[in-house]
Amino acid sequence: MTDRGAVSAVDYSIVIPVYYNEGLLTDTMASLQRDVIDCNPGLSCEVIFVDDGSGDGSLAELIQIYEHNPDLVRILQLSRNFGQVSALLAGFARARGRCVVAMSADGQDPAALVNDMLHAHRQEGYEVVICTREGRDESLYRVLTSKLFYSLIRRLSFPQMPAEGFDFVLLGRRALTVLLRNQEVHPFFQGQILWLGFKARFIQYRRQARKIGTSRWTFGKKFTYLIDGVMSYSYFPLRLMSGTGIAVALLGFVYALVVLLFKIIWGNPVQGWTPLMIVVLIMGGVQMLMLGVIGEYLWRTLDQVRNRDPYIVDKVWGKVDPCEADGNTAEQGA
Repeated sequence: MTDRGAVSAVDYSIVIPVYYNEGLLTDTMASLQRDVIDCNPGLSCEVIFVDDGSGDGSLAELIQIYEHNPDLVRILQLSRNFGQVSALLAGFARARGRCVVAMSADGQDPAALVNDMLHAHRQEGYEVVICTREGRDESLYRVLTSKLFYSLIRRLSFPQMPAEGFDFVLLGRRALTVLLRNQEVHPFFQGQILWLGFKARFIQYRRQARKIGTSRWTFGKKFTYLIDGVMSYSYFPLRLMSGTGIAVALLGFVYALVVLLFKIIWGNPVQGWTPLMIVVLIMGGVQMLMLGVIGEYLWRTLDQVRNRDPYIVDKVWGKVDPCEADGNTAEQGA
């Protein structure tokens, strides 16, 4: 049952989005308890699991974890799958910690690193602590696609993006407040963290292999996320359109000049429909491409203006602060 009594702030919160992670969650919680919570007995903590519409037994496993740790664990169940970033935002919005750690549920991020992150924040004064991957114990396909993804992000949007990217991050309360105040319909989480501009500490680690199951972070989702990162934080698409327009105009001018020279010097104008069709097809393709880019920007603007909730919380297990409820909660308590 949910305790609706007053709750107080804690020293740190750990937010974990969950999506088809059945069989991994108990080990993840045990690792947090052993390697983080027990190592910091003087600090108060909460662990917030956000079930992002999992269709397996993840929620049932989470409820078992909560029943064994009712004073430590909270569960948010979203009404459907909204995506990893939206699940993180849901947890962030309800986190009571003076700092918040975001980590994965699959055990690939070593929990012991949270101790280093807390030290960097509490003792060294860093508002943002980012754990960057120096390598991955994953398949060659996943390694190559991730390298391609982040190399494009570095080139097109964020030159300061770590080469292997990051998901494992700590945010101080000031950084978290600014992040939540600047929510976007199509958020690019890593870009938003870097955009904040707060003093950041980077800690390198090697990402561990997943123990069971396969990641749901498919190439299609990566491509969509790449589009979000480029469209939201880069003027490259617009500059590309301008450059393409100039290039096509120059090609048209050169082609017209060649036709004119053929006519004047050799008296042999270009015959037939082929040249005309080539020009029409090229121009039509370029125009459709440009319209597509403009349409993407218009759609994103419309989505932002609609101001729809980025997530909807269906049920909550654990202590609920009446002051923490936002407009994205359909039901408080379970």
